[in-house]
Amino acid sequence: MLSEGEVIKTYKIALGANPVGPKERQGDNKTPEGSYIIDSRNSKSDFHLSLHISYPNEKDRIRAKELGASPGGDIMIHGIKNGFAWVGASHSNIDWTNGCIAVTNDEMEEIFKLVPNGTIVEIRP
Repeated sequence: MLSEGEVIKTYKIALGANPVGPKERQGDNKTPEGSYIIDSRNSKSDFHLSLHISYPNEKDRIRAKELGASPGGDIMIHGIKNGFAWVGASHSNIDWTNGCIAVTNDEMEEIFKLVPNGTIVEIRP
């Protein structure tokens, strides 16, 4: 997490189950790479809490169209699946999401409180 260009907090995360390279199409289990915006939030998520990022952007839609595929959507920053909080920080030992970014439930509660809609999220390899 950055504030005025300074790192104020880091989190160990889990990514999509196929994390190498940018997301190209729906179902590829890759996490998008690039600049996005937190555009909504879900306090009743199946994954504790979640923040929706603005994927796909125009570049993502063009890339998917060139491949003859749907870019997909519903990419979130979220906590652990409800009922599995006991996994805790060990969730990040493997990449297990369907293209999302996962943190522990405690971390997600902190992020959910601190990060307003409209916040820019930069996802880099």
